[in-house]
Amino acid sequence: MDRRTFLSYNAAALAVPAALTTYSQAAQAAGLRPDPVDFKSDLPAPGSFPDRWICGSESLKDNTDPPVHVHWYNAHTAILRQNKAYSFEAPFAPLYFGNDRVLLLDEGFTQLRTDWDLRGVVDECIADWCRRKGRDPADLELLVAFSHLHADHYAAVNQFADRPNTRYMGLTHEEMLGFWGMTNFPEERVTLDLGGRDILIWGSPGHVASEFAYYDSYTQILYTGDMFYRGRCYITFWQPWFDSMTRLIEFCDNHPVSHVMGCHVEISRTGEDYPYGLTWQPDEAPVQMTVDQLREAYAYAQTITEPGIYFTGTVFLCNQTRSLTTIDTNPYRYS
Repeated sequence: MDRRTFLSYNAAALAVPAALTTYSQAAQAAGLRPDPVDFKSDLPAPGSFPDRWICGSESLKDNTDPPVHVHWYNAHTAILRQNKAYSFEAPFAPLYFGNDRVLLLDEGFTQLRTDWDLRGVVDECIADWCRRKGRDPADLELLVAFSHLHADHYAAVNQFADRPNTRYMGLTHEEMLGFWGMTNFPEERVTLDLGGRDILIWGSPGHVASEFAYYDSYTQILYTGDMFYRGRCYITFWQPWFDSMTRLIEFCDNHPVSHVMGCHVEISRTGEDYPYGLTWQPDEAPVQMTVDQLREAYAYAQTITEPGIYFTGTVFLCNQTRSLTTIDTNPYRYS
């Protein structure tokens, strides 16, 4: 498998000598700040998920929670989750900090900053990290990307359009591949260097045609977007999805994975399917999953031979039933 390293700036693009190709190296050489964070030792970096996420309320008009829940998994990793009172999709959005740049994945289902200000939340997270590290936020490049082309994952990209020192993914398949420098989708795996912290990225289509999986080498979290998550995995293209699952399993066979994490939760801790469009999930399951749960779903998928909705014990595999939900009357059998 071809592996390439992505750098958002080349040496010529930086106002530093060619030998100093990152801000970390340049600043350290000039004595401008403390030593960079070590993202390579004592892995996986420990972290924690909250016992409960903000998950809407029975009365939306009386909801007093902020529009987004910000949880610091560890000192260099934040996970954002949109309040279901603001969108029933309630997507999660990892925020990964490196010594040179920050990666934001899946921006949530909002457009206007006057609706709710995702950019302001992200800027405050960056300012918080920089205060702790004695850094200037202006020195960190922000990369705004997403797992796939559905609006609840990219709608807020426009909030970052005029933000300085920011690059954001385009809204076509070609622009998405070009953002990561991919030439052999979906098999090719590329490496994004955030400044000592590597994110591995490869194609993971099936839910939609243009989709990526992301692996953070620091926390060893495997982020699977909507292709595999706690809820209704809507599989539009069965064979590409199954092939993507095979790639995930092969990756887990050869790399340590601390957690598997999708972009939504639509199921309770006891396996109850929350109805589509629900804005209050008081007993939802945790977003994080295990590699064993991924393997169990893959083994189950190998027995599926026709369209339908199948429960693996962790997720619903909705094979070519995209317009239906698990509570609808439909011509497909439930399993």
